[in-house]
Amino acid sequence: MKNVLITGGAGFFGSLLKQALLDRGYLCVSIDLEKDSASHKNLTVVQGDIRNMNTMRELFKQHNFDTVFHLAAILAHAVKDKNFLWSSNVDGTKNVAELAKEYKVKSIVFTSSNCLWAQNFHRPVTEEDIPNPIEIYGKSKLEGEIILKQYSDSVNTVIFRCPTIIDSGRLGLLAILFEFIDESRKVWVVGGGENCYQFIYAGDLIEACIKAADYGKSNIFNIGSENVKSFREVYDYVINKAGTKARVASLPKKLSIFAMKLAHKLKISPLGPYQYKMIAEDFEFDISKIKKELNWAPTMTNEEMLYKSYKYYHDNRKEIYSRKDVSAHKQAAKMGIIRLLKWVS
Repeated sequence: MKNVLITGGAGFFGSLLKQALLDRGYLCVSIDLEKDSASHKNLTVVQGDIRNMNTMRELFKQHNFDTVFHLAAILAHAVKDKNFLWSSNVDGTKNVAELAKEYKVKSIVFTSSNCLWAQNFHRPVTEEDIPNPIEIYGKSKLEGEIILKQYSDSVNTVIFRCPTIIDSGRLGLLAILFEFIDESRKVWVVGGGENCYQFIYAGDLIEACIKAADYGKSNIFNIGSENVKSFREVYDYVINKAGTKARVASLPKKLSIFAMKLAHKLKISPLGPYQYKMIAEDFEFDISKIKKELNWAPTMTNEEMLYKSYKYYHDNRKEIYSRKDVSAHKQAAKMGIIRLLKWVS
């Protein structure tokens, strides 16, 4: 049996990857700041901090890990303490890399982000494009990549640059969208809503992670869906399948972006610089490299996976809003000033 460590194993994607690996017979160790209620004969659960070198060293001593799936990350909208975010995402990654080298782990699979950029390239973004993050989360992910590259001669390190990961149970900022749809309100797009923004289905990312663990080399891959439709088309698809009376409506672009910037400065909005920079822009990864190198291909489109996530929200809405002490993607983000927009919708 393969023995793996999953950092962030109690999070949204970590929980899905963990279950998929257990289903395939892997021995899994999960570490997370949040409590993990999962239980399985092949699973060891640790509630702990990857910045704690003593805790991490004990895990590497006790278990002969073949692979570390390094998913743990603190999101910018989830915490006020930016030093904590930076320390968790950067110092934690340094610990993972150092111990993987020391204990001769074969591979590290790291989930990076499309937040490495906040601009419209007017074409698919390739692995050769130079990252230029504008906010702390994206900067911390880039620093994590830099750290892991320094260890790539000792440990096979595969970095996935991921857009938003979608599946049943994905909430966070998406819960705001789902609430508007569920209550038959106007679903707002900025400008005409003709911009296209790529997602990745969690099930497809899981398959890529499993392939990457046995890749035998170090590399960076963009990952994402194909046949990316506009926000307006994607929202219309979800609304029609949901059968609500919600409808897509437009907000003026310049005024909306100004208002989002102001709300962020006043700390009354869950949307940060990345969101207000990209909410009316196109962003799509070129995924030709991963398709060729890992023999991988996406299986779900943006609209299909977003409806799947909405359906989970609809079926579990009451329970979702009672959740406490779970990761940011497993709970609904607070609306803040967006609640005013809901009232006029």
